[in-house]
Amino acid sequence: MSETPSWPRAVLFDLDGTLVDSLPDIHAALNQTMESLGEPPFTIEAVGRMVGQGVQVLIGRAYEGLGKEIDVATRDKIAERYLAIYSARATELTTLNAGATDAVRLLAERNIALGVVTNKPAAETADILAHFGLADRMAVVVGGDAGPRKKPAPDLLIHACRQLGIEPGEALFVGDSENDVEAAQAAGMAVVAMRGGYTATGIEALGADLVLDRLDEMPARLGEVRRPVA
Repeated sequence: MSETPSWPRAVLFDLDGTLVDSLPDIHAALNQTMESLGEPPFTIEAVGRMVGQGVQVLIGRAYEGLGKEIDVATRDKIAERYLAIYSARATELTTLNAGATDAVRLLAERNIALGVVTNKPAAETADILAHFGLADRMAVVVGGDAGPRKKPAPDLLIHACRQLGIEPGEALFVGDSENDVEAAQAAGMAVVAMRGGYTATGIEALGADLVLDRLDEMPARLGEVRRPVA
């Protein structure tokens, strides 16, 4: 029987760009939304630079990319239209990132609590986790609509730790962007950054405690991550 770990007591994952590559579905849904409004499509590379801080920010960045101003009320209405389109296709083109299933299994075998903390709304997050057979492994799932401020604020991570009954310093966060690293550091949490995600900044420059290529490298390399000083 495996022992309960002293640290980390929990590993929390970002979703988009970390556990899954959801960009193809986000790209398709955004372009369908823009087309319905008479706007031109974006390349997948352009959309990759827009994601990360929730749906409202995604729509705002899309209009910024078009060189057009948009008021908050209109942005929020378009965000609702986008979500209706995205929710219907959230797992059509989305794939698991390399090593995700094995990483989750190996960490669970060590009795490390697992969770997801994402700026994506909870309903779509739940659908994706269920689709890939990861939902039952997660002790906590916190979406961007949970109430606290979204990443890069630390609030969602702190909220997840409270639900688990642990302090932030007892958890490790795994993400792929500056939003993830900033949120973890602000929460007083160690952070692993994954290469190949959705970030406008070079991953090595983000200041994460460890940078990895594949998720299944992480269980064997937890010892390289320094536990935050209380």
